[in-house]
Amino acid sequence: MADLVITAANVVAGNTATIVRGTAGAAITAGQVVYLDPTTGKYGLADVNSATAAARNAVGIALNGASANQPIAVCTKGPLTIGATILAGVAYYASGTPGGIRPVADNVSGDYTCLLGIGASTTVLNVDIEFPNVPLA
Repeated sequence: MADLVITAANVVAGNTATIVRGTAGAAITAGQVVYLDPTTGKYGLADVNSATAAARNAVGIALNGASANQPIAVCTKGPLTIGATILAGVAYYASGTPGGIRPVADNVSGDYTCLLGIGASTTVLNVDIEFPNVPLA
């Protein structure tokens, strides 16, 4: 498999999802995985094989598109219609492609694992991020 192919217009947070708002530090599309830059306080695209430690630590999934310095909403926990076909019961992780999401089977040795959540159905991801800051052996 490969990264999920996400239709940005179909990314929708569930009623009980936790949503935070902030400012984009780069161009971001709905459905992309983001991190919060501790220096600028802005959201960028998470990347689990980045040399920058902060970029490996995803904090959520973007709910709207934004250019740099525009407002952005981020789902940090709870049900999220992801805009792609997924599998119930399968774990999904941040990818080595900036902003990407991949299934557990596609994790790569040497990348820092960042669990985004578990598929609840073929369209809904239960976001519950875990970042142990340990590279996959």
